[in-house]
Amino acid sequence: MVIYNVTTNVQEEVHAQWLKWMKAEYIPAMLDTGKFTKALMTKVLTKEPMGGITYSVQYTAESMAYLKTFYVEDHANMLSKSQVFKGKIVEFSTELQVMDEQ
Repeated sequence: MVIYNVTTNVQEEVHAQWLKWMKAEYIPAMLDTGKFTKALMTKVLTKEPMGGITYSVQYTAESMAYLKTFYVEDHANMLSKSQVFKGKIVEFSTELQVMDEQ
């Protein structure tokens, strides 16, 4: 199992709009790609020197093959959806391999 983690810092002026959009549109669209089995959204409690509010969304994929297929088939489209918040968010992604779950 692998996790596609996207960490996003959101400017406070668009925070409420972005959060509503993520929950109602973006995360469901990510799950609708069929590449992920679940999504976990968390708020980062550590304050960032640059301000804003930071979140991490972890999308779980059954295998690296599913994640690679996402990159080929869906990634560009999903990136384009977030352009409405261009200049108001800063984000980066990481790939995580699940080693143990207890």
